[in-house]
Amino acid sequence: MPEQEDRQKFVYDFTEGNKDLKDLLGGKGANLAEMTNLGLPVPPGFTITTEACKVYLDSGSEPAALCDEVSAHLDALERRMGKRLGQADDPLLVSVRSGAKFSMPGMMDTVLNIGLSDESVAGLAAQADDWRFAWDSYRRLIQMFGKTVLDVDGDLFESALEDAKHAKGAATDVDLDAADLEQLVTRFKEIVAKETGRDFPQDPREQMDLAVRAVFDSWNTERAKLYRRQERIPGDLGTAVNICSMVFGNLGPDSGTGVAFTRDPASGQQGVYGDYLQNAQGEDVVAGIRNTVPLADLESLDKPSYDQLMQIMETLETHYKDLCDIEFTIERGKLWMLQTRVGKRTAGAAFRIATQLVDQGLIDEAEALQRVNGAQLAQLMFPRFDDAATGGAATGSGTTGGGAGGAGGKGAKPLGRGIAASPGAAVGKAVFDSYTAVKWSRSGEKVILIRRETNPDDLNGMIAAEAILTSRGGKTSHAAVVARGMGKTCVCGAEELEVDTKRRRMTAPGGTVVEEGDTVSIDGSSGKICLGEVPVVPSPVVEYFEGRTHAGADDADDLVKAVHRIMAYADRMRRLRVRANADNAEDASRARRFGAQGIGLCRTEHMFLGERRELVERLILADTEDEREEALGALLPLQKADFIELFESCLLYTSL
Repeated sequence: MPEQEDRQKFVYDFTEGNKDLKDLLGGKGANLAEMTNLGLPVPPGFTITTEACKVYLDSGSEPAALCDEVSAHLDALERRMGKRLGQADDPLLVSVRSGAKFSMPGMMDTVLNIGLSDESVAGLAAQADDWRFAWDSYRRLIQMFGKTVLDVDGDLFESALEDAKHAKGAATDVDLDAADLEQLVTRFKEIVAKETGRDFPQDPREQMDLAVRAVFDSWNTERAKLYRRQERIPGDLGTAVNICSMVFGNLGPDSGTGVAFTRDPASGQQGVYGDYLQNAQGEDVVAGIRNTVPLADLESLDKPSYDQLMQIMETLETHYKDLCDIEFTIERGKLWMLQTRVGKRTAGAAFRIATQLVDQGLIDEAEALQRVNGAQLAQLMFPRFDDAATGGAATGSGTTGGGAGGAGGKGAKPLGRGIAASPGAAVGKAVFDSYTAVKWSRSGEKVILIRRETNPDDLNGMIAAEAILTSRGGKTSHAAVVARGMGKTCVCGAEELEVDTKRRRMTAPGGTVVEEGDTVSIDGSSGKICLGEVPVVPSPVVEYFEGRTHAGADDADDLVKAVHRIMAYADRMRRLRVRANADNAEDASRARRFGAQGIGLCRTEHMFLGERRELVERLILADTEDEREEALGALLPLQKADFIELFESCLLYTSL
């Protein structure tokens, strides 16, 4: 390695960084450092930089200095915690998590509970006085490590877990006791040995080093590269790796994990938004494997932790001057902050939040303009369900009957309602796996991807689909977060719908069955789900730009008011005039209503499409001068009238 690398620092303690070092520490590491600096309760840990990842990806091996730096920071962490990694009688356990500069939810790898082994699981049980917790933590490690580090098919672990629940008659994994989980650990280790030809590693440092390499490697997985292309994230940034001392949300009913937003990421409204899951670890929330409870319910479950979380959320939003997305864990009544970042949001939320923050004095008008973009404004043009057509009835009552047969139009029937996770109305054919979604989409079909819950492997299908519908998960689930980032309609957590991906069907209350290929309609603004094609109505923002509604009206939509304010900011600050491309009076009038100062380009040849093409053909094929003059004589008044209408349409607003 060159001398410059030997002098380069590859590992930073959480106390050494800050939020402005995202290029080096990744978003997660930079924000963990920032929260540590703010005095918030962050478990101690350290970050391996993106520079180390770049060296690894370029050369195929870690920087020469990295091993010693990690050892030094691990020694310091062990001294601070008073225990060693994987110590038999009182093990220090750590998480190994990715963290790129830009948020890539679910695209890269995480491993929890590093340091557990056949020997240290007994020490963890003794310290926690809870054998069930210890075996549950160990089975989670083997499952995550096996899938992400050893490349074992994750379905093998899921099938073994389902078998264990079935044998016990358990509805969820929480219903499994210590003996059940100990047997599951044995089964998981057998799966690892069979699939990899080696035993699950028992040395804690080997576990950690292999997990770090797996996180580095996850930067270049197909799903990560696809996500970067979709979100236009550069491919040469690399990812940082965060090694953080474990805190446990799966220690019983006085423990849990959750995700919180300082404002609603779907609407932008202020309030208490997020999901909480008792007796669980962090990945359980975003994976959607168990349905969460609303964050507001935490107040009745653990009021001191709830009150402290509310204070921290206010601190973070004021500090970052933006909507914050927060991950937290409660360990036997003690609140820990595991992550914060500026949260992804829908287009409508972006406009509302920008104006709210101006009103609160946190940002100025110029900054508000930087918080939104043209692509988000375009998303606000999405239609929505016509409430008159649905009668507001899609509330989950269900209908009776057998297969749907793709009913549409007036035959649309309410199936239920889920959580409105990302707005817009979408209609398409039901598909139950990503491969089919991509295949049918490429054939020109509009499809709705229906899953129990999505995972990063579903990204291709999510991109191909018009919308995503899941029966599990909330606003912080993988489906919701990724859909919002893509501007894709999404409804999550429709618990009353039974999704059977193997048989490729969905069953609603009352017995209605939706087969693959049946037409379904979903509304990501209300959460309504219907069988058949539901009529849609224009967006209120389109109505505003068309001049049919006014932002100053007493009953004006709050989104329209926010858009109006942002557009007014833009008009006050811009230095460029905007002229539109328009080829006819209708397009010119619409462009002027939408704010263009005039028409900059008029493609006159486009005036001769449609029914007028016959006149052009007669002109080209004319055999004599008289025939040519006759064709031109027919075209001239038509084109002249077009230009008169174009000029009049512009002069109706202001002169060019």
